[in-house]
This record gives sequence, C-alpha cells and structure tokens, in this order.
Amino acid sequence: MQRLAELRRRTVYLLIFILVLFGFALWSVVPLDRSILGREGLRLGLDLAGGSYLVYQGDLSDVEPGNRDEIMNGVKGVVERRINALGITEPVVEIQKHEGEYNIVIQLPGIADIEKAKEMVGLFTILEFRELNATGNWTPATGTVNGTVLTLTSRYFKQNTDLAVDQIGKPLLVFEWDETGAQLSKQITTRLLNKQLAIYLGGEPLRGEDGQMIAPVVRAVIEDKGQIEGLSLADATELKDLLNAGRIDVPLGRWENGEFEPSVPLYERTVDATLGQDSIRKSILAAEIGIVLLLIFMIVYYRLPGLVACLSLAVYGAVLLTIFKLVPITLTLPGLAGFIVSFGMAVDANVLIFERTKEELRAGRSLAAAVEAGFNRAWTAIRDSNITTFIACIVLFWLGGTLGAFTVRGFALILFIGVALSMFTAITVTRTFLRLIIGSQVITNPAAYGVTSSQTVRNAK
Repeated sequence: MQRLAELRRRTVYLLIFILVLFGFALWSVVPLDRSILGREGLRLGLDLAGGSYLVYQGDLSDVEPGNRDEIMNGVKGVVERRINALGITEPVVEIQKHEGEYNIVIQLPGIADIEKAKEMVGLFTILEFRELNATGNWTPATGTVNGTVLTLTSRYFKQNTDLAVDQIGKPLLVFEWDETGAQLSKQITTRLLNKQLAIYLGGEPLRGEDGQMIAPVVRAVIEDKGQIEGLSLADATELKDLLNAGRIDVPLGRWENGEFEPSVPLYERTVDATLGQDSIRKSILAAEIGIVLLLIFMIVYYRLPGLVACLSLAVYGAVLLTIFKLVPITLTLPGLAGFIVSFGMAVDANVLIFERTKEELRAGRSLAAAVEAGFNRAWTAIRDSNITTFIACIVLFWLGGTLGAFTVRGFALILFIGVALSMFTAITVTRTFLRLIIGSQVITNPAAYGVTSSQTVRNAK
C-alpha cells in the first residue's frame, strides 16, 4: 500500500509538471510570430523567409596552416556580432571548409536586395591603410615585424575604438594599436612624414561626409594611438560600433586568377520571399494532412490509449515548437521535413507501447499490470531504435558541416531534438496520463484499450 501511495503521489507531481510545461509551451508559441524572451517568433531560413545568400573566401595567405581553424572561428564570431550591430534579424553565419580552403557562408533573411546585402557585408572587411606609389596608385602600406612583411590594417586595432571631437566640434574616430600595429605604424608614418596615408574599407577608399576620400597628411610619427578625421557623426559612430564588435583577422572576398579581391563574393544568390511563403503553405498543408491521419488512426485502432497518445503528441508538438523558438533553431524546408519525421517517430513509440500492452491484456494480466509491463517491455525497442536514429543524425550533421550542406545539418538537428523529445513524451507523458485514468478506475473495460473481453477471458483460462 505504501508503494502504491508513493506511485500515485509521484504521478500527481508529474502531472503538475506536464501541465505547467504544456501551459508555458502554449503561451510561448501561440501565436507563432509572438515575441517572447527576446525572440521574435520562429527563426525561418532563407528557403522559407526569403533573403540573400552570400559566400566569401578568407584571405589566409599570411596565416600558418595550423592556426587557420582558430582564425576562421574568430572571424565567424566577429561577423555574427557585426551583422547584429547592423540590426539584421536572426542572421546565419557558417564556416565552410573544403580541401584546405575556408569560406564564410552568410545568410541574411529578409534582405532580398542582393546589392544591399553585399554593401552590408562590405563592412565586415578590415580597414586598410594605403600609400601612393611612384606611379600614383594607392598600394597597401607595409612594414616588417620579426622578419615578416605585414600590411597595416585594423586587424591590429585594440577593441577600444572611441569617438572624440576636435577643437571645432568635428567628430574624430580615435583608435589604439596593439603591439604589432604600433611597430608597423611607427615604421610607416616615419617613412611617410608629410605624405598622405589613405584609409580603405572593403577595397574602396573611405570617404568623409563631403564625399572626398580620407587620405590625411602624416604630420608626426604615430606609434600607439591614432585618429581618423573627416567622417560624419553617423558614419564615425557606425564604424566605431563595427570595429568594437570584434577584430577581423583576415579579409573576406574571393580569389580570382591568383589575386585576392576584397568584399567581392565568391557566390551570391537571392531567395524570393514568395517562394518561401509558398513553401510554408505547402509544408503546413502536408503536415496537417499527415498529422490528422495519424491521430485518426491512433484513436480508431487503439481507442482510449490512442486518445491519450493524441494528448501526449499535443504536448510534444507545443514543447518542440517552443524549443525552436527559444533556442533559437533556424527552421528550413528540410527542417520541416525533420519535424514531420520526428512526429511520426513519436507516434511509433506509442504504437510499440500499446501493442505490448494489448499482448499483456490478452495474456490475462490486470489493466494496471498490463500497462506497466507494456511500457517496460517496449522501452528497450524504443531506446535501441532511437539510438540508431541519433547516430544517423550525428553522421548527417557532421557530413553536412564538412561538405557545406547546411540544409542537411538542419534536418539532422531537428530530427535529433524531435526524437529525443519523443522519448520523453512517450515514456513519461503518455504513461502519466494512463496511470491517472487506470488509478481513477473510470474506464476499466478492456475493449476501451483495444482488446475484447472474450480475448482476455480465453487467454486467462
């Protein structure tokens, strides 16, 4: 009796937890575009929301091979922060590595104007200082540190760039060099005393509010700190925020005929938002038809347990959408496919449990014993099949990242999360609901559980 009382108490606690979880999930996802905990609705990929897709190569010619993974991971983080500083909603930035080459893949949902997208990405490149050569062309200003020739760029800025004003109230962008940058700056400004030193951004000269390129005359040797004049307050503020968002250690652009072209994408594509809306409509329709058919089958074939499974699946769907919204997880068309597949696997777990339960009822067990035995005997099959799925998801996720097939990664990630959640809902939520119904003895007829009374009596004899 004490053990039974403890089981009932635990079942009540689980029911309270499930109801609170379900209530929170409904509050979070209804409606789907509701802002919650800082998240603006579901995060949709380009194939659903439309936008721009850009791929840039990193100029790693000055980086040792052993340091390239670390450098590109740093570049990825900085690009993400800089895009966020521009106010773009939920960008996706990925590293694509293939045969020793590193690309940065940038997805900008909602930015359907590819030229505007490229203009934004142009701000991700580093500031470069240039000098006039003998033929009157602006070439990179270089110096030598530890026997290596380096170009003077903003990669050597400390992340404390700030704004100031000159004597007449004009804005100044004030920066400070790190140790390497200070050495380069001292060499270059010593060489260029009373000569111009231009500043380039994304392969184009940085221009002031009057439209003229910024190429001040070097009046003194600059070692630790410097400043940029001629910018408007808005431009100086934006540039300060971008530079302080992180230092990009390598330029982004593309290699063409052995020459690196900064800010020029290796690949670009625009995804029409209309296509995204059409994909969403068709995907939702397919999901609705499939889910309705599944629910009808469960109720007709398994009766009361089938109805309980439907309630459990409602909890599953609401919680899964909450995870998508709050993590957040970018939902793509393949990701929707992963969601539907995981939903089917959640149903499959309930089918295994109910079939085991029916076998136990036919063998003459009591209703409570049959349900407990059904869950216990089905668990190993559910566990083993889901572990197999997890392994497949991990392999797909790894291959998708290695080969740059990020839609495959989305499918694998959503399927993994969905299957993991389905184990919880099948074993915990469904079991809790059935225990409450059986414990209350409201419905005890075996026929309500998919087994006729004659079957149970015959097998009991």
